[in-house]
Amino acid sequence: MIIDGKALSLSLKEDMKARMAELENKYGRRPCLSVIIVGDNPASRSYVRGKIKAAEFVGMESRLIELPQDVSEGALLSKISELNADEKVDGILVQLPLPEHIDEDKVIDAIAVAKDVDGFHPSNVAALWLGRKCTVPCTPKGIIKMIESTGVEIAGKKAVVVGRSNIVGKPVAKLLLDRNATVTIAHSRTKDLAAVCREADILVAAVGRPKMITADMVKPGAVVIDVGINRVADGTLVGDVDFGPASELAGYISPVPGGVGPMTITMLMENTIECFLSKSPVGNV
Repeated sequence: MIIDGKALSLSLKEDMKARMAELENKYGRRPCLSVIIVGDNPASRSYVRGKIKAAEFVGMESRLIELPQDVSEGALLSKISELNADEKVDGILVQLPLPEHIDEDKVIDAIAVAKDVDGFHPSNVAALWLGRKCTVPCTPKGIIKMIESTGVEIAGKKAVVVGRSNIVGKPVAKLLLDRNATVTIAHSRTKDLAAVCREADILVAAVGRPKMITADMVKPGAVVIDVGINRVADGTLVGDVDFGPASELAGYISPVPGGVGPMTITMLMENTIECFLSKSPVGNV
């Protein structure tokens, strides 16, 4: 069974769209997402277009702030400070990567925790690991929703996450652990990676290497989530999983493209709504 992230994300966005008028009536305005992009990186611009388009689709307000490649770190931090102080801005996202002369950690730290829709601020990361209320990073949050959409019970399952990044690998492992899976985080230096992966009832591939996870690494009937987006020599996009052969063994598998990518953007919309509600004078609903 294919886990259609595009269809699932559309369903979730339709639900959000239906809520917008209700939110506006109750709170006097709609949620607002501000996206900052620095420079002309084609991939970054494509991602940003997708985020703004999603915001328009669900009916929330959006602001796109475009800054030149040579903008100073101070000027960028000043813009973030301005958005932090703007009561009509609920979510702030700075598209990564940034030019080399700008310290990404300093930029992430500058975003107000209450407006950190990416869930990258150290306070949100700490809260996630402490099991406290936080903004959950978009891609891990989307992955969990995709697994849950299959109807497969996570509790009690063996889950293997291949990849240990702060953006996907580590947080998705924590979310699986929170749902009572037994979790292994594997990586490029894991001994006999294939054997480790074959034990997984739930296998999440997030390494950024095309077709690294081959069919002989997939347990029959497993749920396989492919986070990788890799452009190969002929220009096509492929995932971290060798989809064709692996799909013959997996019980459920997500494709690339059309899997995790659309869900990541949809979770950004959901996080913006949650940030809007959490700072509303009426309180969270």
